[in-house]
Amino acid sequence: MYTITIAPLSVPGFLTEASRAAILGAKKLFLQTAQHAGAQWLIDEGFPFVSMDDLYETSADFDELNLSVAKRLLCGENAVYAVLGRGAGQAFLSLLRLKAEKENARINCLPGVGFAEAALSALPMGEGAFDTYTVCAANALKKDLDPRRALCVEQMDTAVRAGEVKLILSDFYPDEAPVWLCALDEKGAYRARRLALYELDRQKTYAADTVVIVPPVRFEALERYGLDELCAVLERLRGPGGCPWDAEQTHGSIRLSAVEEAYEVVDAIDKNDDAALCEELGDLLMQVTFHARLGEERAAFSMRDITTGIVQKLVYRHPHVFAHTSVLGSGEVLKNWEKLKSAEKGFDTVASAMEAVPRAFPSLMRGVKVQKKAANVGFDWNNAAEALRKIYEEADELNAAIANGESAERLREEMGDLLFSAVNVARLLKLDPEDALAAAVDKFLDRFKRMEKRILEDGKRLEAMTLSEMDAYWEKIKK
Repeated sequence: MYTITIAPLSVPGFLTEASRAAILGAKKLFLQTAQHAGAQWLIDEGFPFVSMDDLYETSADFDELNLSVAKRLLCGENAVYAVLGRGAGQAFLSLLRLKAEKENARINCLPGVGFAEAALSALPMGEGAFDTYTVCAANALKKDLDPRRALCVEQMDTAVRAGEVKLILSDFYPDEAPVWLCALDEKGAYRARRLALYELDRQKTYAADTVVIVPPVRFEALERYGLDELCAVLERLRGPGGCPWDAEQTHGSIRLSAVEEAYEVVDAIDKNDDAALCEELGDLLMQVTFHARLGEERAAFSMRDITTGIVQKLVYRHPHVFAHTSVLGSGEVLKNWEKLKSAEKGFDTVASAMEAVPRAFPSLMRGVKVQKKAANVGFDWNNAAEALRKIYEEADELNAAIANGESAERLREEMGDLLFSAVNVARLLKLDPEDALAAAVDKFLDRFKRMEKRILEDGKRLEAMTLSEMDAYWEKIKK
């Protein structure tokens, strides 16, 4: 077995003793590139090496480049591969390790100082003393940043890349937020220049070793916020010196607020109002965050527990996406969803699945869900026409109860049966009874408003009219 040692060259002045010793003692030395200040000392001292520059020039893409470099390194004898920065990329290392197993070779990676760490040292006194910071490559910058933590973005190699980074950062930081653009000078030392975020892609030169350092931003200076900031606000409101009202709330005291906010979301959707929908979704999210904060205070659950639970549930209930199950369409997806849900919840009977439908649901919605679970096992009408006859039957029973002067409890029962039958018909017609009733209420309100307007125009008032007189106006409005 032979060993390929990855020795980081870092940048001039930051080469580690381990890397230097490995390079000086190499029987065979490979160099990632000779066209960088970090490799100049090897050239100046006349060390023999094989550069990968020719492979960079001839490879069509990075996949081909990585494969070619790996083949050259696996030469059958101990060798050292000197690379820029803190080390080789993960994609290349994964490929190299895979190939090395087949070649009976071992890969040894030495630690090194990266471009970001070297660039940090170039910041003026007091500007780079961050307690913590995040390092990532410009092409791997994700949209889950924490602007309250320092950020170092490496490999800002082109103006186009700088523009892409600026767009992502602008979703978290103010346009005027200060950033440091750090580039190597002709002597191989980093020089840092302060500029505003909006200027990031307007500079003259960029290189593979260019680093952008974004200092943390105080909460008060932020203009855009994420879930972390929302959680921090709720913690502040509930904490010492916060809001007395928020501090008094419990899960029970705000339970109906979640329902109200959900209805306002639905209302914004129905109105096709994007601005209102954005606002109402924020109000609904605040309710989730509030309950998460209450759970954290009791050590019952946290926001992380909430997001973990829903992610696990979505993955489990979508085996056709995350596993190897095949489906023919959305109908089969829904059937699988119900089966997986039943197994997940431990429902061993249809009745137990029905009982799990929350009683807090609006009754029409709850009725539809219970009926669907019965229909899934074949307990259902054949069609809407058959179900419609049940409405007449239940109406007759209600009429008889009224005529016989039955108790309020009996009248409530018969009225419930009538409504439940109406839900059945709507479901079989593939209509949402909640929507149908809402539309009927809207229609009634519109007609009543127009009827009242006509009556007022005629110099009359509703309070002084008989039912038959109002009904005459009503019929005119209907026509």
